[in-house]
Amino acid sequence: MITDEEVNVLAKKANDIRQSIIRMLVEAKSGHTAGPLGMADIFAAFYFHILKHDPKRPDWNERDLVVLSNGHICPVLYASMAHAGYFPLDTLMTLRKFGSILQGHPHREFLPALETSSGPLGSGLSQAVGMTLALRADKQDDRFVYCFLGDGELNEGQNWEAMMLAGKEQLGNLIAVVDRNHIQIDGFTEDVMPLESLYEKWASFNWKVFEINGHNFEEIISIVEEAKAIRSQPIVILSYNTPGKGVKEFENKPYWHGNPPNKEQGEAALKELQSRI
Repeated sequence: MITDEEVNVLAKKANDIRQSIIRMLVEAKSGHTAGPLGMADIFAAFYFHILKHDPKRPDWNERDLVVLSNGHICPVLYASMAHAGYFPLDTLMTLRKFGSILQGHPHREFLPALETSSGPLGSGLSQAVGMTLALRADKQDDRFVYCFLGDGELNEGQNWEAMMLAGKEQLGNLIAVVDRNHIQIDGFTEDVMPLESLYEKWASFNWKVFEINGHNFEEIISIVEEAKAIRSQPIVILSYNTPGKGVKEFENKPYWHGNPPNKEQGEAALKELQSRI
């Protein structure tokens, strides 16, 4: 269980992460806005409550593994890592700049604390399944592999191959989290390529399926704790998130999937976020 005080701490962390995302994107003048803002609560919950990790020892051999399949939402990953202490906060302002450790999509050769490089959509779950099988071979099943996916990238067939294998192998320490925000770069997911019913589809591949409000910390924490206790099959959490969450101008608008705010829009967004503290 999580206390009210812990919820308040996580809410403050998520707000800090959102502000950092806005500042990064304004400075970079490119990048994705809606997905990172929408996933800020999930990432705050993971990096400040759920994950077994050590920012001072990113290669700690008892850590949980994080795979970001939808690499374009990396501003939320970078901001969460910076606030957790993996690297200085001012490094965030180098996003997408030449030679920066914070590439436009996560790249392990630039930031070794990452578990994978990502960018081509649809490959992250396959990587996560491979990592989970490797942990089994090394008799390290007590470590969890968390794979974050976008809903739009489920259009990629490779995901379904990975889902079949994970279900067959009953990978109980693999937990996938789908950002079900209903938008992708071309518009609303159900217009581009209908995905429903995702619950039944994942379940048919022998996954245990949970559904959550991705902005409710009590729900996020309790469901992950419940999921970790299930070791007989892989778990997927369908997280219903508001794209652009925290800034009304950006919420639920596909335009903000792949566009950054300009300076004036960024200042207005920061003012709105700061008013929520």
